[in-house]
Amino acid sequence: MKFLHISIFVFAALLSLSLSAQEKKSEARKHANEFLNIGVGARAAAMGNAQTAIADDVTAGYWNPAGLVGDGFSGTPELSLQHAAYFANIANYNYLGFSLPVDSSNQRRFGITMIRLGIDDIPNTLQFRDPDGSFDVDKIQSFSVSDFAVMFSYSWQTRVPGLSLGTNAKVIYRGAGRFANAWGIGLDAGLRYRRKGLSLGLVLRDFTQTYTAWTFNTETFQQEFINTGQEIPANSVEILRPSARLGVAYDLKLSRRLRLTLTADADMFFDGKRVSSLIRSEGFNLDPHAGLELGYRDGNGREIVFLRGGFYNLQYLELSETDAVSEIFPTAGVGFVLRNFTLDYALANIGDFSTSLTSHIVSLKFFIK
Repeated sequence: MKFLHISIFVFAALLSLSLSAQEKKSEARKHANEFLNIGVGARAAAMGNAQTAIADDVTAGYWNPAGLVGDGFSGTPELSLQHAAYFANIANYNYLGFSLPVDSSNQRRFGITMIRLGIDDIPNTLQFRDPDGSFDVDKIQSFSVSDFAVMFSYSWQTRVPGLSLGTNAKVIYRGAGRFANAWGIGLDAGLRYRRKGLSLGLVLRDFTQTYTAWTFNTETFQQEFINTGQEIPANSVEILRPSARLGVAYDLKLSRRLRLTLTADADMFFDGKRVSSLIRSEGFNLDPHAGLELGYRDGNGREIVFLRGGFYNLQYLELSETDAVSEIFPTAGVGFVLRNFTLDYALANIGDFSTSLTSHIVSLKFFIK
């Protein structure tokens, strides 16, 4: 519990600093820090990101911190890595996760999750044109736009059999070269209950509201914006309202060697009507997604091969008063276990079918003995 107390104290201290600048105005936004909704792990991507009830390894630090003390842990530290290239290799997405037990009984675990989404080597042409109308190629410089987050997770097994709880304290940094940067802070809480083959999970994300304070270095672009008639942005604080994710899963033993897991999640938002949600209103929005996993055990009873499938982005979009379209993005993947390593691969589409933005996602997990 000491970690939770420290997290709340740090959150309150950083929050007071973020809001102390009087020149910054606060504004609630539906899609602030959207990069944190992409997901981590190729296993999750292959199963439609339906992980709230079943994540029981190092990736649970992202999906549901209560799962860090799940059945999937061997009582040793774990390390996980992922790299994916999105939007036709324009954006790079990287993830690193680490967890370890904090007591000999493996009833409490600590985890760290680091995520970066970045677009690098973007040409800066603000100074490209000289006052006399000529162009100077040597003045073109490059910069990066990146979103970075660190989550500190703590999970513990309760006295209720099968019930675990967990919390995340997250720090967010977003930058656009020398032009602008932002710092954000927030807290998540989760629970997971497992009884025989049934698993239930619930995560309250940003339950304190997540605040991201933007600072614009206007001296780096002000004159160019004035010359082109563009509005100069002002420093501000983005507020992300609380949301919830509910998950349910069931394990079926098909034979001595085969096991099938069925899982479904529902993302729930309460921050106003969202156009892309399947169920939407001013007070409640719901996005469902689901997946399945077929696991094969070797002669020693250890699962070594996995086949996975699922879907997400189940949407009903009203393009106009008379035109609407339905969309669903299927996902698929495989996984292999070799000694202390688990290699997962997924094929997923995070854009839309019209642009065919299919991504190949690979992640590696390592048990440290």
